[in-house]
Amino acid sequence: MTSLDESPLGKTVVAPVGCDPSILYAIARDASGPRPDAPFVGEDIWNAWELTWLGTHGNPCVATAQLRVPADSPQLIESKSLKLYLQGYGQERFADAEAVRTRIARDLSATAGADVAVTLFALADAPMCATLHGDLIDHLPVAIDHYGPPQPDVLSADARVPVGEVLRSDLFKSNCPVTGQPDFASVQIAYRGPRIERAGLLRYLVSFREHREFHEACVERIFADVLRRCAPTQLSVYARYTRRGGLDINPFRATPGTPMPENTRVVRQ
Repeated sequence: MTSLDESPLGKTVVAPVGCDPSILYAIARDASGPRPDAPFVGEDIWNAWELTWLGTHGNPCVATAQLRVPADSPQLIESKSLKLYLQGYGQERFADAEAVRTRIARDLSATAGADVAVTLFALADAPMCATLHGDLIDHLPVAIDHYGPPQPDVLSADARVPVGEVLRSDLFKSNCPVTGQPDFASVQIAYRGPRIERAGLLRYLVSFREHREFHEACVERIFADVLRRCAPTQLSVYARYTRRGGLDINPFRATPGTPMPENTRVVRQ
């Protein structure tokens, strides 16, 4: 299934009874937005904060789950369908947490068309809040009056000043392409190459404010636009989105050879 019109987003649905992988709704990645021509590596890091099931004696168990979906998987997992799928675990009995992890990994991998790595954390072991590292650009004295569509022509870089640096912003906002609900994120851009003009980068990131696109497609658009307009030799773009319905999605895209990131939970998550 790939049509957004047929997805459960924005619709009233019946709560699931039991673990039912048929609830999971796949969307072809190229249906969620234009994919950049530039090659990249990456993954989508999901955190599920409301996972619960029953032990063999009927006693409730709780955990958080980290899900890592490869950026080259042929399909996305639609977020509302994933929320409903995980909700179905609430009254199912399992021998232990490993049985839960194995079941989730099997079903999500089948839906995405690639191996999805699943890790469960006891609440005492869940990642604590931190801050994405890098220079914050949010307080630059910049006048902004463009909030969509994304405006890549404001991006520029000075080839006379090669640098290696990490920049970040907590002001990013886009909107769900189906429901129009706001999606807030902190964005980190790490690169080597011509020095990116920071005021232009801030204007560019804010130009997504009224734009409608899925999390993953937004990050891929940022990656492609910065690569094309600023010509870095190395580049990574990492967005940590706030949660909705107990889930947050955190896409990472980078030039080949870049290590995958830590699952750094930021304060709004």
